[in-house]
Amino acid sequence: MTEAVKLSPATLSAIDVFSNLSLSDYESLSRIVKTHIYQTDEQLITLGDQTRDVFFIISGKVRITTFTAKGKEVTFQDMPAGKMFGELSAIDGQERSTNVVALSESTIASVSPSAFFQILQDYPKVNERLLQQLSGLIRKLSDRIIEFSALSVKDRVHAEILRLAKNNLLGNNTAEITPAPTHLDIANRISTHREAVSREISELNKSGILKKATGKLIVQDVAKLEEMLEES
Repeated sequence: MTEAVKLSPATLSAIDVFSNLSLSDYESLSRIVKTHIYQTDEQLITLGDQTRDVFFIISGKVRITTFTAKGKEVTFQDMPAGKMFGELSAIDGQERSTNVVALSESTIASVSPSAFFQILQDYPKVNERLLQQLSGLIRKLSDRIIEFSALSVKDRVHAEILRLAKNNLLGNNTAEITPAPTHLDIANRISTHREAVSREISELNKSGILKKATGKLIVQDVAKLEEMLEES
């Protein structure tokens, strides 16, 4: 981990919770946040840590994971530049509930819990954005609970690919997921095994809905995939 340079207003404005602030606001925030560069596979947060800092992804990507009681890794999500993580421990004072690792070289800004609460008091727009993001997180978790309770493994594979497709749309009905997730990555996200994912992706390839390319997963018919899931 190496220390990075002071952040510019333009860089801070690209962080979701800091969008739409004034130039003077960004100047003030740049004096509060600390920035560091993490290398690929470097751990930022470890499950059970007592740390409370809040992090903001300036560049790169991180993965949020945890483990079951039997030691199986479960992937919550991959977070790109502009996103925030670590706020839950700052808010409730509890230990870290996930692991966070850098998927690529990543520049990460951070603030202490006290500085984070001061930001929320000083900048109502940031407070509002935080509430919106927490509401979005609750909705996503609710959707996942329904998926795990009501969907078969086959349908959970379809749901995960559809989720990735909607985040990487090229047009109204096609998507290009780059880099392509490994079958093990998908399995860890939906609590199944790699062989089941491989089998379902093979079927989607045969049907023409998916197409594999070097380092990419192309969804050629997003609407059809969504229709298949709705029928379930």
